[in-house]
Amino acid sequence: MHGILDIPADLAPVSDLLTESLARVEKRFDDQLASDLPAVSRLVTHVERYRGKMLRPALAILSSLAARADAKPRVTDDVITLAAVCEMVHMATLVHDDVLDEADTRRRGETLNRLYGNEAAVILGDYLIASAFHLCSQLDDQSVALEIGRVSTVLCGGELLQLHNRERWSIDEATYFEVLERKTGSLIAAAARLGAHVAGATTDASERLGRFGLRLGVAFQIQDDLLDLLGDERTVGKSVGKDVQKGKLTYPLIHHLAHAEPILRGETLVLLESIGRRAEISPDEAGQLVGAVRSTGSIAAARAMAESLVAEAVKTLGALPPSPARSLLELMGGAVVNRAY
Repeated sequence: MHGILDIPADLAPVSDLLTESLARVEKRFDDQLASDLPAVSRLVTHVERYRGKMLRPALAILSSLAARADAKPRVTDDVITLAAVCEMVHMATLVHDDVLDEADTRRRGETLNRLYGNEAAVILGDYLIASAFHLCSQLDDQSVALEIGRVSTVLCGGELLQLHNRERWSIDEATYFEVLERKTGSLIAAAARLGAHVAGATTDASERLGRFGLRLGVAFQIQDDLLDLLGDERTVGKSVGKDVQKGKLTYPLIHHLAHAEPILRGETLVLLESIGRRAEISPDEAGQLVGAVRSTGSIAAARAMAESLVAEAVKTLGALPPSPARSLLELMGGAVVNRAY
């Protein structure tokens, strides 16, 4: 994530430390997933290409630094392990999501399910989760493993809630945000909160960073929803238009259906039903849908909601001591809602 930031000169040292630490995370990740079976190694090598913004590891590392604000900042091995665990759990969800969404593209390459089939993709997702818990159990503080287990359950509950509401065009904002907080926000919040905890921060500092992560995670997902609706696959780097094809209402559409005049609302519902029956969307249909959503100010409303959540997230950091790490977290908040991929 920090790779797309414009880093001021005074934050360069902490940015360099973050870069070095993320390299350690990648090594810990790769070492944990290493297998003596060539068939497994081939799949693991492919999934390593899914690494993108490394948001969760970056949050764990920066939270560990921001919560303590030591004169000589350092990132411990336990923080690196936690960061790798969070990325493994996240990677497992990406692999499983691609199966559920029948996605063909991820990180500008073909998905595992596209190349090797759903069976291999599902089992590799399980392999990633099992590896994450094996790695997490190596930490001395077993409360971290308990929390990762709890958050993984919450995350899966969010996915099941979303599946339950597919093609339910009457879903409200409260249910949508419940899905987002569970499916996306929970793990991002845990990365920030546990990063601080493992570094020895106070409970108050850890909880503040957890709240920061939760709001940031929800804002991140709203931006993802906008990119799925508006983005170009070559820029976004993964299949787009999947939410509508799979009957998943996101914030722009929920807002649109709540604010559209009856005739326009009816036309939109007919269009959504048609797309859902065929599980595909044509360029003309995509343009029609985007035009309708724009006409009710729903694109702008979604962006405003994401920006508001980021502002709330940054506000929670105010009680932490000023530090380069805290400043970099604040910059990441802005990057979340301004990214094009």
